Amino acid sequence: MKSWRTALLAFVVDAALVLVFVLIGRRSHGEAASFTGIVDTYWPFLVGLLTGWLVTVAWRRPLAILWPGIPVWLMTVALGMLIRTSVGQGIEPSFIVVATIVLGVFLVGWRVAAIPLVRRRRRALAR
Repeated sequence: MKSWRTALLAFVVDAALVLVFVLIGRRSHGEAASFTGIVDTYWPFLVGLLTGWLVTVAWRRPLAILWPGIPVWLMTVALGMLIRTSVGQGIEPSFIVVATIVLGVFLVGWRVAAIPLVRRRRRALAR
């Protein structure tokens, strides 16, 4: 599972799930589904995700839960919130809580769900 394809797929899944979080949040608050509105909400978290991937060298073990999964999740949330604050987008305590929970379920949860699939594939390749 150390191939560049696996790493690329894992990053794309992470980025897509962060985008899903953004889309759900914007819709639940009745905000416009405009391209610029979505990008304005998405980019701080995408920068956090990219930073998490770089700091943890996530491409080496992209499906691992403890490292890089959990740190990538926490950096995505923390840096996303810091960037939002620094550019005047603002954050509410409830938003921090919801973002932490949802992004945790998304970014760590899919890795947990992938464990049986990876094990099955390894067994099949070993035969």
